[in-house]
Amino acid sequence: MNFDWYFKSNLLVRILIGLVLGAVVGLIVGPGIAVISPLGDIFVRLLKMIVIPVIFTSLVVGAASISPARLGRVGVKILVFYLVTSAFAVALGLLAGNIFAPGMGLNIGGGEAAGRELVAPRLIDTLLAIIPTNPASSLANGAVLQVIFFALFFGIGVSVLQVTGNDRIKKAAETVLSFFEGAAEVMYKIVGWILQYAPIGVFALIAKVFGQQGAQAFGPLVIVTLAVYLALIIHALLVYGGLLKGFGLKLTRFFRSARTAMITAFVTRSSSGTLPVTLTSTDDLGVKREISSFTLPLGATINMDGTAIYLGICAIFVANAIGSPLNFTQQLTVIITAVLASIGTAGVPGAGAIMLLLVLNSVGLPVADGSPVAMAYAMILGIDALLDMGRTSLNVTGDMACTTIVAKTENEIDLEVLNS
Repeated sequence: MNFDWYFKSNLLVRILIGLVLGAVVGLIVGPGIAVISPLGDIFVRLLKMIVIPVIFTSLVVGAASISPARLGRVGVKILVFYLVTSAFAVALGLLAGNIFAPGMGLNIGGGEAAGRELVAPRLIDTLLAIIPTNPASSLANGAVLQVIFFALFFGIGVSVLQVTGNDRIKKAAETVLSFFEGAAEVMYKIVGWILQYAPIGVFALIAKVFGQQGAQAFGPLVIVTLAVYLALIIHALLVYGGLLKGFGLKLTRFFRSARTAMITAFVTRSSSGTLPVTLTSTDDLGVKREISSFTLPLGATINMDGTAIYLGICAIFVANAIGSPLNFTQQLTVIITAVLASIGTAGVPGAGAIMLLLVLNSVGLPVADGSPVAMAYAMILGIDALLDMGRTSLNVTGDMACTTIVAKTENEIDLEVLNS
């Protein structure tokens, strides 16, 4: 049987069709639709299977790709800008989430989680728990923050060894990096395969949600979308705009040159795929390639402000939807996890949805088969493509804004071009 009609059609369209059909069928059939829930459970298990390997290999490659010899002054500056703006982004996402309170009152699971306060550890315990005592155990148990911490240190170690004067050690480090690059590409390929099943999984999970909740499930999805896009716009204007003006750069000139890359990112949903256009846009701003050729590829790997906003709002949505709002310590954990996880977020479509699994797990909301968390996550996944377009556009905008500012501080920008 030929399935080209399925596999060669647009994945985004198929997922949206699965979302719509699932909602319609769920509303028509009612609670009895739960009989197809194993189809959704398969999708959840496939995602859980890949999430730790994806984050570990991606983080190792991302950290190992930063050459210590090139870090120096420019590297430190761009890393500080990327990490600080990411922290502001996820904080803004949590603020928007608390204001809009998406998912509140939805009560997925028919009261199963309503009124249950998640038990959170003390802040100091959370910070200490980031450091693993047994990395192998952390990987096996899916301890997200510990995996991120170890992967970063491992990747930095590989990066340092690549510039050592010992040829034997240097070759060994390059071999290790090549292995993890290959492993990461394999993981991305598997993610692509899993996403081919996504329309079926989304259909089953959404059908169950609407079969239980009825038409009231539509409203929270609209609120999530509005909250995400409003936060994205505010971050672009206030955080990036404020930084640009603070360093004496014209906001209108910046966005005039950046718009082509922003639109390309919005359409392609890929920071990496937009990179050639991003480089051209920064050329138009007068930024010299000596700076942009280093900072922009790095930004496409570790600077994910749009994704950070998305993670904050969606984590609040999932927690509210199951009747277990996040407390302060848990929201702080979301900030830490989202900022660190952004370093390992691949600049490809849909990568943020994988990171959301990590963030949810870090605050005690694992996506388990047939659980209310899985159903709430499926609702987000159904509209993820729409959210992905906006967050990717902001990711690329952040890369260009930070690069332009660093170039200005290093006198590596043509001010005549910039002010033209």
